[in-house]
Amino acid sequence: MPPETQALKDHRAKVAFYGFPWDATCTSRSGANYGPRGIREVSCRLLTYNARLDVDIAERLRPVDTGDCDIVLANAEKTFARAQEDLGSIMAAGAVPITLGGDHSITIPAVRAARDHYANPAMVLIDAHLDTAPHVGGELLNHCCPVSRAVDAGFDPRHIVLLGMSGWMNPRTEIEYCREHGITVIWIEDIEEHGVQWAIQKALAVTAGSDGIYLSFDIDSLDAAHAPGTGWPTSGGLSSREAIALVRGIAASGLVGADVVETAPTLDTSQTTVVIAARLAVELAAAVALRV
Repeated sequence: MPPETQALKDHRAKVAFYGFPWDATCTSRSGANYGPRGIREVSCRLLTYNARLDVDIAERLRPVDTGDCDIVLANAEKTFARAQEDLGSIMAAGAVPITLGGDHSITIPAVRAARDHYANPAMVLIDAHLDTAPHVGGELLNHCCPVSRAVDAGFDPRHIVLLGMSGWMNPRTEIEYCREHGITVIWIEDIEEHGVQWAIQKALAVTAGSDGIYLSFDIDSLDAAHAPGTGWPTSGGLSSREAIALVRGIAASGLVGADVVETAPTLDTSQTTVVIAARLAVELAAAVALRV
């Protein structure tokens, strides 16, 4: 089903999956443009029903796959404008868009669409990287810039949480941006010391009072043992179990949108990375289902 507002309303969809096969702004290994295809291919192994939660996302959400963004080759501005319109149409229908990336720049049109439809959205980024670069070589639309572009779009930095960060993966300019804007940073060592539930509660405290959370999950926040198929594989990152717990705990408070990004199936000798990416996408949908 295309991302058209009236069609989604007629279908009574509460969640819409949206593919964004784009990796033209990668600063490392490419391949994330195959992420949506890879995630869809393994998604057939997952049931729509969770026996422990006793929830069926197909029954509660009437979810739809709206296909892929109509990419304009080598043109981020036009491509992002199309994506922003598509995602805005999904939100206007009362559905939560779950975007399958794609490099992390695909979050830029998504947060712009969220800001168009919500007065005070919050943002939680689960990642190894801060992604607060003001620009990369003068280019504003880059996978190092989704948080800074969210601030530009009107997200209140006091309601932004960056979670799972690695001290070795971030330049001085990006942590200075966080300090100057009052963005909350939870390092991977903080999670190791205090635990996942502590991190969830801290993130929810920061985002409290917002219209809902835009949750962006970069697969490179996982340790490379759990997610080797990405442009920036990480040592000492999250485990799959920690990632699932974080997504469940944060998404449970209410989402305005979400994405799973930087999955590059061609960089994985097995399907380890797309399997966890698909699981996280389903967990995001389940969190919506438990609130309707």
